[in-house]
Amino acid sequence: MGTMNLRGVAAGGFLALGTLSVLSVSSLAAWPTVASAAETAQSAGNPALVSQIASHLAQAKGVRAQFTQTQTLAAMKQPLVSTGSLLFFRDRGVIWQIDTPYKATYVITDAGVAEVDTNGQRVTAHNAQGTRGVAQVSKMMRAMLGGDLSALYSQFDVQAEGSAAQWRMQLTPNQPQIAQSIKGLQMNGGDYLQSLRITLANGDITKLDFAKSAAVTEPTPAERSLLGAP
Repeated sequence: MGTMNLRGVAAGGFLALGTLSVLSVSSLAAWPTVASAAETAQSAGNPALVSQIASHLAQAKGVRAQFTQTQTLAAMKQPLVSTGSLLFFRDRGVIWQIDTPYKATYVITDAGVAEVDTNGQRVTAHNAQGTRGVAQVSKMMRAMLGGDLSALYSQFDVQAEGSAAQWRMQLTPNQPQIAQSIKGLQMNGGDYLQSLRITLANGDITKLDFAKSAAVTEPTPAERSLLGAP
């Protein structure tokens, strides 16, 4: 596989973007930001544990972590593995730094997706419909990682098991337009999200394992600039 194709496949998967961006912008725009109590009770299995998980996740305003992403695709004979680090701030966005199999840095905010050059400057702003969808998904994922699970309830049936110290959640789409693309999501964690596995309807799987997660209260000046923060 050529270098450009490799970059495209790997970059398409960070934050499980290669998986989640299959959702259309129109579908994402219809996702409510707050679910009613009735919707939550109906969609969440073990709601008391889900509430505890949300409280644990919400304790961190921002998180730094290392990640290993493994993509198992029907079109590839071997899984594609990439590694790197990330910084996420619930109110600002996500910075993904890929170290292997190539080096690249991406910034995902509500405005869209940008690539960062070797001088630390945002040089490529992607405004296509698909990347706007990525930005919308990123916003939802940031809310989830920050402990706000309400955006999930109207689109997924949520089952949780374990304890607040070590939990597992299984999300199964309950909307046909999502189920056509995504079979399910599985999350494992404790104080932080430890792994995210997304299975597409066609059998392709993207798995993200997170390690050395640590809470961060403020980004560095350079990171603030990349995230477009004043």
